[in-house]
Amino acid sequence: MATILILDDRTTNRDIFARLAVSLDKDVRVEAFGDPRRALDWLRDNSADLVVTDFRMPEMDGAEFTRQLRSLGPGSGAADVPVIVITAYNDRAYRLRALEAGATDFLLSPVDHYEFMTRARNLLRMRWQQQIIQRRAASLEQELEDSARSQEELLRHSRRALAQVIDTVPAMISAADRQGRCVFVNAWQARFSGSTPDALVGNPVEALFGPERGRRSRALDLLVFESGEALPGREEEAVDADGQARIFITTKAPLRGARGEIESVLTTSLEITDRKHAEQRLGHLAHHDPLTGLPNRAFLRNRLRRELARGRRGDHIFALLFLDLDRFKPVNDVFGHHLGDELLRAVAERLRHVTQENDIIARLGGDEFAIVQTGISQAEEAATLAEKVVASLSEPFHCGGQTLTVGASIGITLYPRDGTDAAELLRNADLAMYRAKAEGRNGWRFFAAAMDARAREAMQIEAALREGLARGEFLLHYQPQVDLRTGRITGAEALLRWQRSGQTLMGPGRFLPVAEESGLIGPINEWVLGEACRQAVRWREAGLPPIRMGVNLSPIQFRRQDVAAMVLRALAESGMNPAQLDLELTEGILMEQAPETAAVLQTLRTRGVRISVDDFGTGYSSLNYVKNFPIDRLKIDQSFVRGMTTEPNDAAIVRTIVELGHMLRLQVIAEGVETEAQLLQLKAEGCDEVQGFYYSEAVPPADFAELMGHPVAIPRASLAAAARPELPESKGQDAGPQLLRGP
Repeated sequence: MATILILDDRTTNRDIFARLAVSLDKDVRVEAFGDPRRALDWLRDNSADLVVTDFRMPEMDGAEFTRQLRSLGPGSGAADVPVIVITAYNDRAYRLRALEAGATDFLLSPVDHYEFMTRARNLLRMRWQQQIIQRRAASLEQELEDSARSQEELLRHSRRALAQVIDTVPAMISAADRQGRCVFVNAWQARFSGSTPDALVGNPVEALFGPERGRRSRALDLLVFESGEALPGREEEAVDADGQARIFITTKAPLRGARGEIESVLTTSLEITDRKHAEQRLGHLAHHDPLTGLPNRAFLRNRLRRELARGRRGDHIFALLFLDLDRFKPVNDVFGHHLGDELLRAVAERLRHVTQENDIIARLGGDEFAIVQTGISQAEEAATLAEKVVASLSEPFHCGGQTLTVGASIGITLYPRDGTDAAELLRNADLAMYRAKAEGRNGWRFFAAAMDARAREAMQIEAALREGLARGEFLLHYQPQVDLRTGRITGAEALLRWQRSGQTLMGPGRFLPVAEESGLIGPINEWVLGEACRQAVRWREAGLPPIRMGVNLSPIQFRRQDVAAMVLRALAESGMNPAQLDLELTEGILMEQAPETAAVLQTLRTRGVRISVDDFGTGYSSLNYVKNFPIDRLKIDQSFVRGMTTEPNDAAIVRTIVELGHMLRLQVIAEGVETEAQLLQLKAEGCDEVQGFYYSEAVPPADFAELMGHPVAIPRASLAAAARPELPESKGQDAGPQLLRGP
């Protein structure tokens, strides 16, 4: 039975190595310790066939433990037991410390289980062979005591047995004298050299190792002869008789004669090829993206540091292109992550085709990539590459039987113009990429200092938003929605305003983008929903007739919040009739995670909440979602209303939306109505309701209550009647993200 001692201060690691050790053989027994001193105490009274110890431990590291283990004395048997040291340090100095302390082998953490079992099994076999030798030596000693006359014969027998055992050890062992001649070669070493021990003994070491390696071996042997000390293990590569390169750890130690003089130097080489290959695989995984095979963010940062170092030594510029795919998320959501992964691999392949051999392409995560363009002399070369990338990624992709179109937005920084360290270049490239997205996507932009100023402004706005939310600086205005048949106000859309301390009233176009990027849009929108419900109840308690209260929802809320629970909580806390609440959603919200969104809306619809599709006609070309969601109302986007009196196409779109809504038994409301001509044409097309500056801008709650008491006169003039002068552009609908709009 073999005994394996496991030493590691972490219980999880001890358990893992114990299970691996037990699986080596049915007769293996494991002794596990978390304290090096307890392990040493146990070894003073017990013997082990293999010791596995962690290098890094609180009170005593693996090297010191090994050193004390070797010093326990010959009676303990610890001097010969093989020791594997496991270390997370990739520094060669730590490995040499372990070997110098007496370790037999080492493994890098995290440990490859297959490699652990292979190394442990080989060392156990060496231990068993060693024990065989020891038992035979003991037997020989007993025989020598029994019969002095057989001493010489027994000695020859033991030497032959020892030579046979050494020939079976899975290591290359040889010895050379002061003249550099081989005095001993084991079978393993001879086979590696493509020869036999008898043919090699007596020849120069160059016959054993080859010319170059032989010269190095001679030089190291001289150091041992001169110092009288063993040399620490070193890694070296050797080519076997079949021409295969293999890696070894080679040690050298003096062999002394009867009078103590050094007669030869023993060279032992233990193969570590498999372990080195495992290290290389782990190193590749640590610096490359497993999906695309491209370098990852860590590799990119290292490469940027190298390029920066080159730049500091001379006249060297390079470009960093930071790109983000456009319209990638809908691919993942609609077709699944499997197709999304296939698309990312196809994107990586196209990037390889448009870049040069010396350029570095990296995947930073998600749908973000980066390119380090080296060997350039002017910014135009980076612009040319960006144009190639945009053109290449704009072409359709054919993945999994689907034809997909994405595109990319790219931000470009140049060293040293836009930054002098990796973090600054990446940050500025990211800012430029977001500017490219904001200006229409599927394009590229160079970084400009103004972008950094805008980023700083965004940070200031974010801080002020947090303070404003805590101080209650937000308020709601309400824009009326008018029934074209009766002229009465039937609904209101709640629109957000920010009354910053000491400043004028601010519309959402300036701060909602920052709120979305910072995540503050969640608590802000939740406050809007609650306040709108409370205001509807206040109007009802004041004796005003009940009307619909329209509240916009953000796509971010559907991704990060339980929308159904949030809405039902606002209704319960305010006491508002659910039938009065009208949730306005964009087409994008309906398409993102469509099954989950449909389930949320169906839950709210069964409680009586109304659902409207905002900005209808500007989003997805497929109208299948209209019949798959519990929708009550379509809102015609103001862009079509604005052009319907002058552009036949816009008029046709409005007519089609009205007809489609009525066929599906949905109400249709037009937003952004600013002229009488627009109003008359909408009435002629059969539109149900309108809202816009023609009737009223968004007003405070008290002013809205006053509007409720005055029915609106619907003009009956012909379409050719003089239109009311248009309001300035600044009086149009709110700018900003698809959520809480207002003038």
